[in-house]
Amino acid sequence: MKILTKLLKQFALLLTCLPFIPAALAQPLSVGQAAPLFTIKTQDGSDFNLVDRRQQGWTVLYFYPKAGTPGCTTQACAYRDAIQAVRKQNAEVFGISTDGVADLRDFQQKHKLGFTLLSDPGALVTTEYGVKMPVLKMAKRWTFILDPELKVRYIDDNVDPALDALKVADILKNLQAQP
Repeated sequence: MKILTKLLKQFALLLTCLPFIPAALAQPLSVGQAAPLFTIKTQDGSDFNLVDRRQQGWTVLYFYPKAGTPGCTTQACAYRDAIQAVRKQNAEVFGISTDGVADLRDFQQKHKLGFTLLSDPGALVTTEYGVKMPVLKMAKRWTFILDPELKVRYIDDNVDPALDALKVADILKNLQAQP
């Protein structure tokens, strides 16, 4: 009887944790899904609301682990250098990490990045897009392309930081050529 009572108490404790389990087990998005909408801060502290991108062209959201690290710097600079190729496809690029606003501002200024960085310090957007690293409050390196209706049209979960920007420009061109 004591064992049964102990098991029931443990089960009751587990039930109290249920509200937190879905966020921890968030699944990545799929092509064809509507992109989860969000509002977070930009590197300059202003609000960025994804819904404002509706009917404003294509949207590239690239998630990266940590501003200033070698891979993240390589990826950001590759987007900087290829930004005109991406914009030629009627798209804007937004880099998202769990870094704070000040860190993103410094990162953007240091590397002269000509696109917006977004701060997700609570990892809420990162979790909602299914790219949060287990245990750590950091994003995996994934890239999403959203069409003008904010539908996910492409997902890359195996990103090469040096080649991501040019690959995205080519994929945008191919996606827009489809009927």
